[in-house]
Amino acid sequence: MTVISDHAQDPGARATGKPTDLEAPTANPLAGNPGVVGIPTVIAGAIGLGLINIGALPGGASGATLAILSTCTAMGLLITTVWAAALGQNASASLFAVFFGFYASYAALTLSLAHGWFGTSVVSATDAQVAWLLSWLITIVMLTLVTLRLPSSFTLLLGLVDIALALLLAGTMTGATSLTRAGGAVVFAFVAVSVYLYADLMSTETGGRGLPLGRPLLTR
Repeated sequence: MTVISDHAQDPGARATGKPTDLEAPTANPLAGNPGVVGIPTVIAGAIGLGLINIGALPGGASGATLAILSTCTAMGLLITTVWAAALGQNASASLFAVFFGFYASYAALTLSLAHGWFGTSVVSATDAQVAWLLSWLITIVMLTLVTLRLPSSFTLLLGLVDIALALLLAGTMTGATSLTRAGGAVVFAFVAVSVYLYADLMSTETGGRGLPLGRPLLTR
């Protein structure tokens, strides 16, 4: 949007250096919605994870997903978390911080399993994955329960993460490929809800009408 200087409107102010009623207030450089950065980076990372879990990426092709997670998704969520915290949006900062930890730790886990970092080995690979999945399943179930005051679309989003992690955990513990692929399918349902939330956000940010997000499950 073009901004017309108040000096162009009032020559007297230019001559005297005095402020006028037309002078615009100083803009807050942090103002805005951090979700415009966080949500699309989550979507990109989730698509990669979904492709891995449904078995759509053969062999070393999964390295492309790791590159997305360790750079775009992790860095985007870190920026989003700091931005939200700086604006005092504590609930949003907490949500984005959890997803940052989830994606960044997944990238670290994958790299550690591939290179034997953190004391992990081929023998302990399954146990390491089970520990990681269980830790995040418990954390995100907790997050789901404490955010029931948010619109129900957010509860649906987090609930899908819970289901996906539970299926992936069961698949890892039992070695059942069908459960792992089912978890990957649920990840794509999560992506669909995320796209809906992003469409609502961008519609609002570009001057349009937002999409219905559903009533909170907990109102008191």
